[in-house]
Amino acid sequence: MPDSLASRGMLVALLLSAVSIQAAPDTASPDCSYDLGAMLALDRDAFDQDMQGGWRILARREGCEEAAAELIREWRTEKRDHTPILYWHEGQMRAFAGQDQQAVDLFALTYRPARSDTAFGWNHYVDGSIAFLERDLEGLQEAIGRLRSVERPDVTMTGPDGSPVKIDWPPNLRVLEAFERCWDRGYAQAYGNSDCREPGA
Repeated sequence: MPDSLASRGMLVALLLSAVSIQAAPDTASPDCSYDLGAMLALDRDAFDQDMQGGWRILARREGCEEAAAELIREWRTEKRDHTPILYWHEGQMRAFAGQDQQAVDLFALTYRPARSDTAFGWNHYVDGSIAFLERDLEGLQEAIGRLRSVERPDVTMTGPDGSPVKIDWPPNLRVLEAFERCWDRGYAQAYGNSDCREPGA
């Protein structure tokens, strides 16, 4: 697969994966049990890209964000899979669980080479997410400005099944804007609370 097609495919996977994640409310004694053997038997698509399966089954349970992060870490370690999206999703689960520094360290592993990131601005999204966690408002605002400057490419985005996918442009801009709008909240609330998104988002 040409690099440009692979990049578009990975972008869509990142976008579809990100929008499916929702922070679960806290609970005193969550049931975070799961069948580790069954999870480790899944291939990457089934574990990470199935919106109704894989680690998301655990992540949707109340208070199981840290357990979901540990599951992702366990799976990628067992499979020796260093695909950046796995680090990103583990980082998001760490951030949802309030483990901000661990999330920052994982997010930093997903930066793309500058020459291959000119079309989508993924690195700006990473910059802004890290800035939010590090309480660097100026850094977040600068990342928003850079992301806003990314022009829409003249290509048709497709999902894993090859069907056309309509996405907002630039990708993930509304997430960073939500971080700015809800600067005084934690990652989970700013990311997942509809009040932090502009009307209609």
